[in-house]
Amino acid sequence: MTRQEMLDKAQALINKGNFEEAEKLMNDAEKAAKTQANLNAMTKDHASETMKDLIERNENKMSENAITHTSNIYDSIEYRTAFMHNVLEGTPIPAKFANEAQSTKTTDVAAVIPSTTMQRIVEKLEEHGQIYALVTKTNIKGGVTIPTSSAKPVATWVAEGASSDTQKKTTGSITFSYYKLRCAISMSLEVSVVSLDFFETVFANQVADAMIAAIETAIIKGDGSGKPKGITKETVVSGQNVDVALANGITYNTLWDMKKKIPSGYRAGVKMFMNYATFCDIQALTDTNGQPIARVNYGLNGDMQPSILGTPVVFSDDIDAYADAVSADTIVAFFFRPEDYILNTNLQMTVKRYEDNDTEDQVTKAVMLVDGKVIDKNSLVTLTKKSK
Repeated sequence: MTRQEMLDKAQALINKGNFEEAEKLMNDAEKAAKTQANLNAMTKDHASETMKDLIERNENKMSENAITHTSNIYDSIEYRTAFMHNVLEGTPIPAKFANEAQSTKTTDVAAVIPSTTMQRIVEKLEEHGQIYALVTKTNIKGGVTIPTSSAKPVATWVAEGASSDTQKKTTGSITFSYYKLRCAISMSLEVSVVSLDFFETVFANQVADAMIAAIETAIIKGDGSGKPKGITKETVVSGQNVDVALANGITYNTLWDMKKKIPSGYRAGVKMFMNYATFCDIQALTDTNGQPIARVNYGLNGDMQPSILGTPVVFSDDIDAYADAVSADTIVAFFFRPEDYILNTNLQMTVKRYEDNDTEDQVTKAVMLVDGKVIDKNSLVTLTKKSK
């Protein structure tokens, strides 16, 4: 039965209301059409091709179609697999994934980290980066200026028919730059036994561990030169610093002096940041009733939840531990609302392989653009140990 005969018979069945049989004939007709088309292609357009050539051509076509119909080519299985071989073996990323409009040299081309792997890296940063997880993350284009307010207008009561003086709104601004964050990665894995899923997990762990250390150090004490500007590098609002004299130590009253300097409108969400060693020193302090000032509660999962005077404490080794004698004035603790710090990243991390000319080692490096700044420092209250 020819294809046309099958279609005619299907139409007759539809007219009689026998839709099930009609559908079967229509499917058969469709299969016949596809088979005929494939036969025509083999016998006419590609008569000189071997069966192996035909299979390879069809596989390549299917691969191209898969990429075309994927909303994000960097999330396709083919790109993720190519990326894995690029990192482990140095195999170049296929040209179809490259931006042909670029004029960079082939030695400068970096591979974009697949979206799926990038999500794992961000999740690891959120999971392990205690401070990173607290600050505000944005994806603002570098060079864009954001206005900030240094004072708020004041409302006044007026009599009926009267007016009030207009007030000047003082504003400042911050501009995010492009600071390159780079980390070298060691992927000494046996390629023949590495699965894609295992590679992505290991790769995400290594990149995240390296990035966390650099990012959180910058958030706390970055000098703003070639890197984000840290919280402790901000000049505090007048009157929002407490000094500990060289001859004195941290006392119960010292901590209350700090806390009372937090403006009322900024108390919600404020946390206290310090080195763990400093917290241990404060744990030894007691109030007038002999009760410990610092407290440690434990959540249902057993995690330590330290607090001082009811304020949660966040530990960081990037903050200097308290010492009775210091060579220069040193910030040893501070109150701050972490949401008032913006970490701006492009979240489009790339990797590149190169050879260390001194050691001949093959090194893979990951690069991303990062900047960060305090956008509102009114919640910042510092504790400074004086050197003299």
